Amino acid sequence: MKKYLKKWIEKNEKKILRFLEILPGTLSWSLIIFPIWGAFLVPTLVAYYIIAFDVYWLYRSIWTAVLSLMAHFRLKAAQEFDWLGEAKSFLDWKKVHHIVVIPTYQEPLYILRRTLKGLAKQTFPRENLTVMVSFEKREGEAGVKKAKRLKEEFKDIFGNLMTGFHPDIPGEVKGKSSNTAWGAKLAKKRLIDKQRVDINYVTITSNDADAVVHSQYYSYLTFKFLDDPERYVKIWQSGIQFYNNIWRLPAISRAYNRVSSVVQVGILMRRDRLINFSTYSISLKLVDKIGYWDTDVIPEDYHMFFKAFYATRGKTEVEAIFLPTYCDAAESKTTWQTLVNQYEQVKRWAWGTSDDAYVIYKWLTVPKMPFWEKTVRLIYVFKDHVLWPVNWFAITLGANIPPLLNKEFNRTIIGKTLPQISSGILTMALVALVVIIFIDWQQKPKAPEGTAKWRKILSPFEFVLLPIAGFFFTALPGLDAHTRLMLGRYLEYRVTEKV
Repeated sequence: MKKYLKKWIEKNEKKILRFLEILPGTLSWSLIIFPIWGAFLVPTLVAYYIIAFDVYWLYRSIWTAVLSLMAHFRLKAAQEFDWLGEAKSFLDWKKVHHIVVIPTYQEPLYILRRTLKGLAKQTFPRENLTVMVSFEKREGEAGVKKAKRLKEEFKDIFGNLMTGFHPDIPGEVKGKSSNTAWGAKLAKKRLIDKQRVDINYVTITSNDADAVVHSQYYSYLTFKFLDDPERYVKIWQSGIQFYNNIWRLPAISRAYNRVSSVVQVGILMRRDRLINFSTYSISLKLVDKIGYWDTDVIPEDYHMFFKAFYATRGKTEVEAIFLPTYCDAAESKTTWQTLVNQYEQVKRWAWGTSDDAYVIYKWLTVPKMPFWEKTVRLIYVFKDHVLWPVNWFAITLGANIPPLLNKEFNRTIIGKTLPQISSGILTMALVALVVIIFIDWQQKPKAPEGTAKWRKILSPFEFVLLPIAGFFFTALPGLDAHTRLMLGRYLEYRVTEKV
């Protein structure tokens, strides 16, 4: 029976994938509008739905705060530890080589220079680092000039400093995934095929152009790599923090990025749910085995995880590296354009829901997979994507809709008390916010000289803007991405502007 079902699914692949693309948005919209029509037909059911959602949000908030606090202290300890000394406890540590692929398109030269300076500060021997800055050919003469400047400045610092120019290739989607694949293949030819470095000792990092890794990152990674007998089915993820330009942002986007930075660190504690994001490392042997990054997708990080996960029949896992990686938050020259850029960046992240069809299809068709392992992974990712635009509506507006729309229901006990019950549950969740504010205060860089005093004084109060930020930087872009996918209006990769 399974054999025939698999054949039928593969025969109707395009139709099934299109159906699966429509599914997340359909569920999101259904959950958002349920309180509206349900207020007339099944108001009591809507009330229990809202209460259940509030309890879920309370649980999620407290758990996130606890994990973030634990991760914060682990980050502090890891930054003080001598990871190179630990790596040297392995006799073959000098054999380890790290490739760093930096895909870039229209990034300012100072951003790329800052990223390479971060790599130049590594405690791990820099002659064991191969840096590939992968430009897009369509950037033209500007890209060529930047490549020349970087080579002049950093030519003697790394074992290899390479630049490449990714051409427009028919069938490819312009973006980070296709560019990373191009750069990774060029680096592999240079290092493995020509210089004969043992691929069994090589990792490769997909490094966002604005991401500055901690000075101990590659020492830590070397230790984790050598210490793990399952190293060839592992991906390593550090704590992504959007702090590079945090003090230049308007208050509303600063509040959003401060919370996001704390949450990204907390996720490191959940090995069962951890998936690589933004900047991460993986063994080159695994990347070469599964055929590198796919060139026809936009969201490359989650897609890469599931490509490796299914190719290795569920053996691939993401391992945490408890060090910060500092990235730029979305910014522009004006406040309004900064907010627009933040919206567009989150919409691109929310487009990760396009991977759900791929993941579900693989869940249905890849044989000899551990059932519970693949199912739990699927449920977590699909649930997070579906609820991405739903959370804000259910939590912020949900409890007020049934009493407002249905006057008869408003006269019942549950109708009268629903807003109070919901408010009470969500008030308890403020404890989690206090913890997150504390963590952010501890890990956020100090304000640079020249920062206005009023900005520093008002900094703790910016979090009152979170309900507004949640709508414009979470719910709305998430709903935008889901709706576009439903309608088949596929997103094109949009590079976040740098100032």
